[in-house]
Amino acid sequence: MTTLQNKLSNKELMSYFGYGVGQCFSFGLVGSFILYFYTDILGISPIAASTIFLIARVWDAVNDPIIAGYMDTLESRFGKFRPYMLFTPILIVLVTIASFYNIDADTSTKVMYAGITYILWGTLYTISDVPFWSMSSVMTDEPQERAKAATCAMLGVNAGIGATLVLFPKLSACFADGRADQGYLPAVIVLMVAGLLFMWNGFYNTKERISTASEKVTLKQTFQAVRKNKPLFFILAAFFMNVFFNLVNGLYIFFFTYNMGDAGLVSLTGMITLVSAIACLATPVLTKRFKKRDIFITLCVLEIIARVGFYMTGYDNPTVVMSWLAVITAIFMMTNPLISAMIADTVEYSYYHSGKRTAAITFSGQTFTGKLSVAVAGGLTGLILASIGYVPNAEQTETALDGMFFCIALLPALGALIRIFIMSKYTFTEDQHAILREKLQRGEFAEGVNVETVKAQQVTN
Repeated sequence: MTTLQNKLSNKELMSYFGYGVGQCFSFGLVGSFILYFYTDILGISPIAASTIFLIARVWDAVNDPIIAGYMDTLESRFGKFRPYMLFTPILIVLVTIASFYNIDADTSTKVMYAGITYILWGTLYTISDVPFWSMSSVMTDEPQERAKAATCAMLGVNAGIGATLVLFPKLSACFADGRADQGYLPAVIVLMVAGLLFMWNGFYNTKERISTASEKVTLKQTFQAVRKNKPLFFILAAFFMNVFFNLVNGLYIFFFTYNMGDAGLVSLTGMITLVSAIACLATPVLTKRFKKRDIFITLCVLEIIARVGFYMTGYDNPTVVMSWLAVITAIFMMTNPLISAMIADTVEYSYYHSGKRTAAITFSGQTFTGKLSVAVAGGLTGLILASIGYVPNAEQTETALDGMFFCIALLPALGALIRIFIMSKYTFTEDQHAILREKLQRGEFAEGVNVETVKAQQVTN
């Protein structure tokens, strides 16, 4: 049952939503506009940009789990995760602004500057994003309330990215006169200052209710715990397939500029993202009646059908194009809060099998996978543009135009098909989670876990 102790107020849910909005102003800017900034404004090649993305993800593979692992070992008077939501927002703002600064230097220096700022952005984003998602596991332990929190968080993410797609082209156009950077830098500053206010409000109005202060966890134990979390890896594999949707986000600006002859249509995709995010509100309703895994698979099937329909109708009619994109985006967005809610459930799975509650390193998997999918998409975008014969600031060939449309419309259907296969193998559903949660409430753990040690740690505080 949902008690007053674990029920989340509307104010807290909205504040949690707001943190996601503010943080994803940064994510939306980097995810959707950094490649165009690198190639068409900063003046480095798509291959150089792809190399930067690859190096950054190798670095993330090393630092993300270590950062998250240390988070699981620390506790302060503000809680385990909230302190990071206080000081990292200002760092995120500064590094995002720096990433879109068009330095006056030779090409080699520009590549180095882009690489340093991009890698620094990814590192700082981890220190903000892991606590943000981990909060859903300590705000409440009631599954349906967690679904609400995960939905609000994902709504915030989608709203932040969508608002960026809507506002950034308009802001940059307002500041573009006489600027070599097409108005990018002042537009980034405006958005990130607004994002800072959203994030700080999220810190002040959220609360950690599931205390882990008495659970002494070492860095080694956090890695041991996550290795035993088998359901998590299925979820992360499905989440990584977002790479296909992120690939589309990176190509929108090229598709609308060259295929449809109107770069301003990018802002409409942002509006579609904002409106389609409302579909996420259906998640808590659906999860009351159906298993999250089954909902996820059904949505993937619907996405495949919609993408085939989009490809068959072509892109001659802007209204038809935008209608298909609205349908596809709404379907896709409904899968994201399901991912977050399922990850939150695996925290108990990890706890049952290890005796350690390691939410940070569990959610670091989501953060790392999300950044990895964006970076791989960015890298693939550069390679795709080069392979189809894209030439910056020039009229494109039919081959390039057809290739862009194929990637926008049909290629992501492959990602949906892979997600269906992965989730068909996922067995840690609501029934298994309920059984496991009851065992934990009775103080029972998996074979091999020293129950006496766990109980002694819980008493010591």
